[in-house]
Amino acid sequence: MADEEIDDVDRAILYALQEDARNMSSGDIAERTDTSDSTVRKRINHLESSEVIKGYSADVDYQQAGYPLRMLLYCTASIPERGDLIPEILDIDGVVSVQELVTGEENLLVTAVGESDSDITPVAQALLDMGLTVADEVLVRSHETTPFGKFDSENES
Repeated sequence: MADEEIDDVDRAILYALQEDARNMSSGDIAERTDTSDSTVRKRINHLESSEVIKGYSADVDYQQAGYPLRMLLYCTASIPERGDLIPEILDIDGVVSVQELVTGEENLLVTAVGESDSDITPVAQALLDMGLTVADEVLVRSHETTPFGKFDSENES
């Protein structure tokens, strides 16, 4: 959808789904956007098929679920292969996300969760075994997210 412009209705849909996709009906979104329920459903289908919406997932509080450690591992991979390594990194037990970084020496940010150090250590070892350099490890106390404000038409300046 990069060639197509995302309009205010699309932005409002994206904002609403980021707020609470599970409980936000197309009718609720239609009210917010002064459009019809069917228009919202068509727009959502289009946003999904064009991969603007890549999927829906639960926002899990790992600490509450019994996995109190969230570790960020800053890694360095060769530039030509860093993107290709992401699926393999995601297959490592305990890894919940990978971000490809485009500035700085560390060019992959791996997030892993576990109950104890003994859960995180094998993740770091697996990364080393893949030929990555683990440059830094950061223990995270909390992680919160919010919908992207530019999608909220009520907060436009």
